[in-house]
Amino acid sequence: MQLVLEVPTNLPDAAHCTPQEFLHEAKLSMAVKLFEMKRLSSGMAASLIGMGRVEFLAELHRYGVPMIDLDQEDLARDLANA
Repeated sequence: MQLVLEVPTNLPDAAHCTPQEFLHEAKLSMAVKLFEMKRLSSGMAASLIGMGRVEFLAELHRYGVPMIDLDQEDLARDLANA
């Protein structure tokens, strides 16, 4: 599947980057948001943008998204199973 998005030609310049950097940042932002919304696993999000999983996880801090987002019940279960 291919996603086509029209953007003004001056948008990369306004974002102070090259068109290739803008494309990468846009794809990464989409993958991060889908991961944050729990729509994609970290591995699926990474493969969406052609990045390794560890590399993707290392980028999450730039967006303020935690690598692991457990609620108290999940954390308690994990601790009980440790």
